[in-house]
Amino acid sequence: MEHSHHTTTDAVAHHDSKAVVRKIIRTTILLSVITIVELGLGFLMYFTQFPDWVNLFIKGLMVILTLAKAFYIVAIFMHLGDEIRNLIMTIVVPLLLFIWFIAAFLWDGASYRNLRNTYDTYYKETTLDRGVRDADTTINPLR
Repeated sequence: MEHSHHTTTDAVAHHDSKAVVRKIIRTTILLSVITIVELGLGFLMYFTQFPDWVNLFIKGLMVILTLAKAFYIVAIFMHLGDEIRNLIMTIVVPLLLFIWFIAAFLWDGASYRNLRNTYDTYYKETTLDRGVRDADTTINPLR
C-alpha cells in the first residue's frame, strides 16, 4: 500500500488557480459596484434637494450597503466565511457591541447638546435675535 505524501507546497501547487482568479475577480467587481452605487447616492444627495424622508431613506440605504461591503470584506479577505460558527461569533459579537457603544455615545452627545440649548440662558441670549428675546421676556419676565 503506497501513501502519497503531500507537502504544503504540493497542496498549493495543485490548488485550482482558475477558481482563485475567478473568486478574486468576482470579489473585485462586487465591491466596485457597491462602492460606485454608494458614491452615486452620495453625489445624488449632494447635488439634489430631496425631502427629509428621501434623504433619510438614502442614508439608510448607504448604511446597509456599507455594512454589506464590510461583511463581504471580512468574509473574503479575513477568511472568516470559511470558519466555524463559534469563531465567527467570537469576532462579530464584540464588533456589534462596539457599534452599539459608538451609537450610544452619539445619542448621549446629541441629548447633551439639546439640553444645553434648552436650559443654558447664556446660549439663548447669544444666539437668539433681539426681537425674539424681548418678546420672550415680555411673556415670562422671570426668564
